[in-house]
Parts: sequence; C-alpha cells; structure tokens
Amino acid sequence: MNEQQRKELNQIKENPTDRKSAQDKPLKEKTSADFAKYFETTYQPPSLKNAKKRGKEDVNVHYDFDIPEDIARIGEGKKFLIRTYGCQMNEHDTEIMAGILTDIGYESTSDTNEADIILLNTCAIRENAENKVFGEIGHLKPLKQEKPDLIIGVCGCMSQEESVVNRILQKHPFIDLIFGTHNIHRLPQLVKEAMFSKEMVVEVWSKEGDIVENLPRQRKGSIKAWVNIMYGCDKFCTYCIVPYTRGKERSRLPQDIIQEVRQLAAQGYKEITLLGQNVNAYGKDLDMEYGLGDLMDEIRKIDIPRVRFTTSHPRDFDDRLIEVLAKGGNLLDHIHLPVQSGSSEVLKIMARKYTRERYLELVHKIREAMPNATLTTDIIVGFPNETEEQFQETLSLVEEVGFEGAYTFIYSPREGTPAAKMKDNVPMEVKKERLQRLNALVNHQAAETMKKYEGEMVDVLVEGESKKNPDVLAGYTHRNKLVNFRAPKSLIGEIVQVKVTKAKTWSLDGELVQTAEVKS
Repeated sequence: MNEQQRKELNQIKENPTDRKSAQDKPLKEKTSADFAKYFETTYQPPSLKNAKKRGKEDVNVHYDFDIPEDIARIGEGKKFLIRTYGCQMNEHDTEIMAGILTDIGYESTSDTNEADIILLNTCAIRENAENKVFGEIGHLKPLKQEKPDLIIGVCGCMSQEESVVNRILQKHPFIDLIFGTHNIHRLPQLVKEAMFSKEMVVEVWSKEGDIVENLPRQRKGSIKAWVNIMYGCDKFCTYCIVPYTRGKERSRLPQDIIQEVRQLAAQGYKEITLLGQNVNAYGKDLDMEYGLGDLMDEIRKIDIPRVRFTTSHPRDFDDRLIEVLAKGGNLLDHIHLPVQSGSSEVLKIMARKYTRERYLELVHKIREAMPNATLTTDIIVGFPNETEEQFQETLSLVEEVGFEGAYTFIYSPREGTPAAKMKDNVPMEVKKERLQRLNALVNHQAAETMKKYEGEMVDVLVEGESKKNPDVLAGYTHRNKLVNFRAPKSLIGEIVQVKVTKAKTWSLDGELVQTAEVKS
C-alpha cells in the first residue's frame, strides 16, 4: 500500500460516513484503501454466534467487473500456476482466477520452475487437506529463495480462518499474498500490490462479497463445465467449517444462470454440473417462489445432453425437485445425497436436522419417481462418542439404501466449530477399524452393481485418454460409471455406445459399438 492509499485508509477509519460510502461505491470505483479498510475494520474470526445472526440482506449483483488500465498487461511475458485442493467449488474458483490472470497477460504453466506466480487454492474441510497445503508451502520455500520475484499466494477456504492466517504470518513470512473466498474479483489489484509491496499482502473479508457476474473464466476442457448457481451455506452442521469460510447462502439470479448454460450449449459443451455448497437451497434467499426444481425445469429445455447437480442436503431435497428430475431427458438420475451417519442420535448431534427415518423416506420418494436412480453419499465415521451400535446403524442404512458409491472419512475436528469442543472417547484405532468395515461394505455393493452392466450397452461421454493407458479412451455413463475402451481419439468429446465386457469395482471395460457415425 503506498502513502496516498494509507492516507485514504486513515481518513475512512476516522470518518464513519466515508467508511459507509466506500462500501457503497460501485465495484470498479473502489480503491485499495477501501478494501484495506474493509479488512482492518470488519475482519473477525469465525463465530457460530455471529454467523447464525447473519441476515439475507446486503447482497448485490454486479455486472461491472473490469480491469484497470494500469493493470491490464501487468502479467505480460509471465506465467501462472494454480494448485487446487478440495471440492468442485474450488475447481470453479480456480477457473475464474485463471481467467483473470490470463486477462492481465499471464500464460498458464504446469511447471513450478517456470511460474512467476503460484497460487494455492486451499480447502479447510479436513485436517489432512490443510496439512497438504502447509507441506506444499514448505516445498516452495527453496524456490522462493532462488527466485525472489516469484509471487506465492494462498487463497481459498483456509485463508478465511484466522488461525491459518496467523500461522502463515508467524511461520511462513516468505508468502507474498493471502486472500479469501469472497474477494476473488480483486485478484488484479492484489497481484499488482504483491508485485510492488515490500510486505505480505493480506486481504480477507469476513463479510460475504456481492455476486459478481461478468468475471472471466478459463474452463478446463471443452466437454464438461461447472456452473455455479449459489454461494455459501446456512446449515451450520456442527462439524463443518464451510458456513464460516464460504459465508451465507447467496443465489445467482435464474436469468444469469440460464444465459450461462445456453452459452455453454452453443459452445458445444456436452455436460454441465450445477454447483452449490448446498445446491438444494437454491432460491430460498431470493424474493420469489423459485427453487432448484424450477431452475432445472427450465434448463432441461436447453439443448445440452447432460445436466447434473451437486452437492445436495437431504433437508432441502423437496418434492418439486423430484418431480422435475423424474421427467428425465438431459436431467440425469445419478444423485449424490450425503447422509453422514445412519444413526438419528448422531445426526442430531451433527445438527443435520433430519433423522434416519426421514432420510429413508426421501430415498423411497426418489426410488418411486426414478426406479433406476443411482445414489451415492458421504459418510463420517468416528464422530465424537459414536458407539458401536450407532456405527452399526450406519452400516445397515448403507445396505438398505444400496449406495453404489460413497466418500467415507474419519471425523476431523475443525477449529471454530462446535464439534471441535466435544469430548471424544473413541480411540483412533477403533475409528480406523470402523472405516475399514464401512469401505468393505461400500466396495462390495459397488462391485455387485457393476456386475449388472456386463453385456449391456451404455452411452459414454468420451472425456479423453485413460490415465493408465494412452491407447485407451475413457468416459462416463449418464449414471457416472467410468468406462474404458479402445477407439479412435477423434471420438473425444462425443457420446458413443459401448458394450460392457468386464466389470470392476469402480470401472467398466468395454468395446466400441461400430456404427456408420463413428469417426475413424
């Protein structure tokens, strides 16, 4: 921050009227002092009490993002690298940051040694994710010593945690830039400041940012695309840090989402996934009677072959959504429905706000409307004080639902969440043993499901070469089953018919069905 910017900041701090006017300025008119003031005067550590009081007001939609002339080519002749950790939302944020960096002159690289700026887009959902990031920070230190002009930045969910920011300030002072999930649109200004500042640049907002619609994107590939429909989460599950790191629920306007999907269809994309931390809550903060079911009912009329959505919360999975999904067409019947535990007692302590019986009732409704629906889930084992009997309830629910896949985890306490304060008397060896039993059951069910595909014809969206063999192509069925088969590379990006010849636990082998339409 230069001397003039510091004077502006001090003036804003001293005059509350100026402070409010700075917040109310249009996005493109805000200065570094405005944003620095915002951080210094409003940043607070995560607080369940304060977060639960937050309202639905003060979220505006901006269409005025632009890059100032003095920053427009600041990355000319330089290269960037973004390492992404965590969920699809982080992948989506990375696409935006890549688009912004490209627009200010940078080129993408996958080689750490070539990069002039390296951003670590972080995840805070589990302790292991944070450990990976701090391990990578340690690995980058020698490179920074070798290349002093290299900019290293930490962004994403970890940056929204006060303890993480303090740890970086104290133990990793060579980091140049820290920014959070709410101010990605500020990346051009932050990069410029990091280039010329002699101090670490830190800009983390505790309050959610507004919705900025016209941000550039550099999407991964041209076959599948993420479409964010909302931000944040208001569920406050006792184990989860997301409501603090991502903020309150804010839905994009339906017309903006539909326009984006239409553009992707016109560009030839074959599949889109609608994204949200709690995608089923879409529209609840809008001043209209309009939810995810209504949005998908409009999107199903757009000429794009496949439409998915993630991640669902059972509490918000309503009858209207089931009714629309049952219409089929391009709306796929693979539903990821995190249950987290099969015990009503554990679910209550988790603050999931549904019971085992309510979850099974929802599954029954889905099966009744879509008999062939594929269900997958998330499950946490070893939640504080989980008993063997409660764990057995989880196993029995997995069997009763017949999940075809599950992301399974040992509970990881996150600082600042209510669960982190709970006394836990379950030994780690018990938790690991339960995870092994759960995974054995999930793997068995997945393998049994896959066997049913042998000899069947499936439609496969060809995404590219197999990771294990460049002579083999790989893609996914509409129920999200991975299929490997030999075929011409010209079929990448197409939906083709494949006959399944062999089933494995997590993938299928097949043979391309030769038709007149197959390109050689």
